[in-house]
Amino acid sequence: MSEPEPGGQLLPALIYAALSTAIVSSLGMLLVPTISAEFHVSISAAQWMLTINLLVGAIVTPVMGRLSDGPHKKRLLVGALTIILVGSAIAALATNFAVFLIGRALQGLSYGIVPMTIALARRYLPTEKSTRGIASLSVTVSTGMGIGYPLTGLIAGSLDYQFAFWFAALFVATAMVVVIVAVPSGPDTQAPRVRFDVPGATVLAFGLAALLLGVSEGEIWGWATLPTLSCFAVAIILLTIWVLLELRVKHPLINLRVLRSPDALVANLTAITLGTVMYMVLSIGSIIAQAPSETGYGVALPVFWAGFVMLPFSVGSFLANRLVRHLTKRIRMTTLLPLGATLVTASSLLLLFAHTQLWEILVGMFVVGMGVGTTYAAMPALIARTVATEELGSAVSFNQVLRTVGGSFGSAISGAVLAAHLGADGHPSADGIFLALAISAIGCVAVLIGLLSDRARGSRTAA
Repeated sequence: MSEPEPGGQLLPALIYAALSTAIVSSLGMLLVPTISAEFHVSISAAQWMLTINLLVGAIVTPVMGRLSDGPHKKRLLVGALTIILVGSAIAALATNFAVFLIGRALQGLSYGIVPMTIALARRYLPTEKSTRGIASLSVTVSTGMGIGYPLTGLIAGSLDYQFAFWFAALFVATAMVVVIVAVPSGPDTQAPRVRFDVPGATVLAFGLAALLLGVSEGEIWGWATLPTLSCFAVAIILLTIWVLLELRVKHPLINLRVLRSPDALVANLTAITLGTVMYMVLSIGSIIAQAPSETGYGVALPVFWAGFVMLPFSVGSFLANRLVRHLTKRIRMTTLLPLGATLVTASSLLLLFAHTQLWEILVGMFVVGMGVGTTYAAMPALIARTVATEELGSAVSFNQVLRTVGGSFGSAISGAVLAAHLGADGHPSADGIFLALAISAIGCVAVLIGLLSDRARGSRTAA
C-alpha cells in the first residue's frame, strides 16, 4: 500500500518550523547588555548566554541529524520544538542567571531544526521540488534574521527582555501546531532502522564542546593561558579519535566516507570558512551601528533601531534564494558557490573602505545577504546530489555544525582584534574596526580564490 503524498502545505510548514532557529538565535547579541544589567553580572559573564546556546547547539545538531534519518522524523521534530518551547519559557521566567542559562541551553536545540526539516523535505517532497525546497530551507535562518533582530531590538528598546523570550515561545508553539497538521504522520517506512552510534556521538560532543569553549572564552581567559590551550589540546585529541571511530563503525553518526566526495567536500569547506568571515562582517556591522559618533565611525543607533541593520541582510538572502531557483535550471550548483563568494567578497571590500554612514552599512549588509543566500542555498543541494536519502540528515547536520564552528571562529577573531584596539571610552578604535574588516575581506578573497580554482579544475577534468 503506497503512502499518501503530502499536500502543497508541507514545504511552507517546514520553512515556518525552520524559522524558529532564526527567532531563537536573534535573542543573543543585542540582549547581552540587557541581561548583564538585569541579573547584575558582568558583560563577560552575560556572554555565556551566547556560549551555552552555541555549545549545546553544536553538540546536539549531529545527533538530531542522524536521528532524522530514522523512521520517526515527525516525532523528533515535534519533540525538539517542545524542548525549545520549554527553554524559552524558562528563560522568560528566570529569577536568577543560572536558571536563565538553563533556558538558553535548552534553546540550543534550535540549531538542529534546519537539518531535520531538510531530511523531511528530501523524503516527502516530489523529486522536481526537492532541490528547490532544500535550498529554501537552507537560507531560512539568514532570511529570518531580518525578522528576529528587528523584533528583538524593538522589544529590548521599549519593553522588558522577557517579552522577547515569550514571543519566541509563542512562535515555537505555533510552529509545533503547523508541523503536527502538515507533516505526514506515522513512522517513515522507507527509513533504515540501524543502531545509533553512541560512542561516536559522545566523543564528538565532548570534542566540539572543548573546541568551542576554547574559541568562545579564549579572549577572556587569554589565548596563551593553560585553560585555553588545554581546551584546544583536548579538542584535537577527541576529534582525532572520533574520526578514527567513524571510519570503523558500520553505521557511523556521520558517514565521513560519503563526505569525501568532491561536491560535499567543497560545500563543507565553504561552510566553515565563509561562516567565519560572514559572522565577522555581521558582528562588526552591528557594533558600528550602535557605536557613538564620537568614535569616528559609529552611526549611534539606539538598540530600538539597531536590529533593523540586519533587515537588508535578510532581504538579500531571500532574493538570492528566489534567484537560485531560476538559476539552477541553467547553471550548475558548483557555479553558484563562487558566485555567492564573489558577492560576499565585494561587500566585505565595500565595508572595509566605506562604513561610516548608515546607508553604506545597509548596502553592505544587503550584498552580504545576497552572497550568503546564494552559497547557503547551493551547499545542501550539492550534498544531496551525492548523499543517499538515508544519510542526508547527518550529512547536512555536519554542514550546519561547520557553519556554527565557523561563526564561533569569526566571533573570536573579531572579538580579539577589537579588544586589542580599544579607545579611551571603551569602544573599539577606528583602526581596530578597519583591521577586523580587513581580515574578513582577506578571508573572503581566499575563499573565492579557492572556489574559482576548484571550478577551473573541475572544468579541465570534465573536458
